Amino acid sequence: MESKAKSRSLVRKGGAFAEPWTASGAILHGNWATKLSVLIMGFGNLIHGQIVKGLLFLSIQVLYVYYMITAGIPAIKMLPTLGWLEQVETWNEEKMIYEYAAGHNSVLILLWGVVAISISFAFFFIWRAALKSAYKADLLHKEGSKVNRLKDDIHDLFDEKIHNLLLTLPVLGVLIFTVLPLVYMIAMAFTNYSKENDHLVLFDWVGFDNFTRVVNMQNSVGQAFWPVLGWTVIWAVLATALNFILGLSLAMLIGRKRTRLKSMWRVIFAFTIAVPQFVSLLIIRTMLQPQGAINMLLIHDLKWIAETDPLPFLTNPMWARFTVVIINLWVGIPYTLLQVTGILQNFPEEYTEAARIDGANSIVIFFKITLPYVLFIMSPYIITQFTGNINNFNVIYLLSGGGPPRPNSTAGYTDLLVTWLYKLTVDQQYYNIGAVIGIFTFVTLSIVALVTYRSSGSYKDEEGFQ
Repeated sequence: MESKAKSRSLVRKGGAFAEPWTASGAILHGNWATKLSVLIMGFGNLIHGQIVKGLLFLSIQVLYVYYMITAGIPAIKMLPTLGWLEQVETWNEEKMIYEYAAGHNSVLILLWGVVAISISFAFFFIWRAALKSAYKADLLHKEGSKVNRLKDDIHDLFDEKIHNLLLTLPVLGVLIFTVLPLVYMIAMAFTNYSKENDHLVLFDWVGFDNFTRVVNMQNSVGQAFWPVLGWTVIWAVLATALNFILGLSLAMLIGRKRTRLKSMWRVIFAFTIAVPQFVSLLIIRTMLQPQGAINMLLIHDLKWIAETDPLPFLTNPMWARFTVVIINLWVGIPYTLLQVTGILQNFPEEYTEAARIDGANSIVIFFKITLPYVLFIMSPYIITQFTGNINNFNVIYLLSGGGPPRPNSTAGYTDLLVTWLYKLTVDQQYYNIGAVIGIFTFVTLSIVALVTYRSSGSYKDEEGFQ
């Protein structure tokens, strides 16, 4: 540790290097071995005795060069065209059968092109790390300080660099399973990849045409997009606000001193969370059918409605929207109940006692102290819940299936952007339009979440209630 501190101080005093162990410093001020590491990764480490590290960097470079020559560069070269060779069918007179010569597949061309570019970006950061490592070894050697060997690097990895070790797998997982598919989906939005005009095997770049189609009310896609977007926003606001208000009210009602069997009531409401939504929502969907249990009860047992006029829970647009909002409350309120219960159980009683001494009644205490306190703590949760409601696939798809259907439209009256996207891709194979919808959803949610959170008290004043 002392040698590292000494190295940093000497580099700053000398004035030759703006910052120690940087890639730019290595190129400008490193010795010949360090500069040669720009072309041969790990060379500087090998010169200064870091054999294992140097060989590791060199192996990565060799693998990258081999990959780019054999697969990476050909994949990138195919990206501008996405392929052009169609499958050829020929008749074999000898065998008396048709033979097929495989053509290009634009899906794979786009995928391997994105992978090649991603690997190149990853290699750049590894190259940069190798250059910094060589420069660090060079500086330590010039000062006469000890240059780390393999066992020293392993010790540091489990000591002061333990965060790097623990974050490696999660970061790789995010990059491979989240970022890479997102880049692929974004690229797909600029193509005509769909069953329309039979572009499922070979497709081309179309620029921003898909985005224009989505926002243009003069075509069927645009005519479906804007109503679905409007209902998605209304749904998210209603679902989030009602879940919070009713969950808060229920938590305060159960938490009163006069309420008995508090634990029992909380467990009862928590059963909704324990039962899988796939099971409960499909059961409710069956009960709400025209010939379901609820209509049969109203018709035959209570005789409140006629047999020819069952309640259209999921067949009438307004009824269906009202129904999914109510059922979502049954699903979502227990989550808010448990969150608010934990907050109220840790509520500082001195706030309310001081307010009562000043003459405030229960209503004033609630709106001036309790509600601001709960909102202060729950702001991140509410934002997360709003985001989750916009992407609430389960409740809509399992309960109403997005229906009832709109005339001459690919979306139903209760479809959210996420369920419509699912139908466009899985059911109807409009992958390019689905990618555009995914981008719009991502951008909208990112802006709303960032702006809302940065405007909340939880972000602006973290010490506000401490």
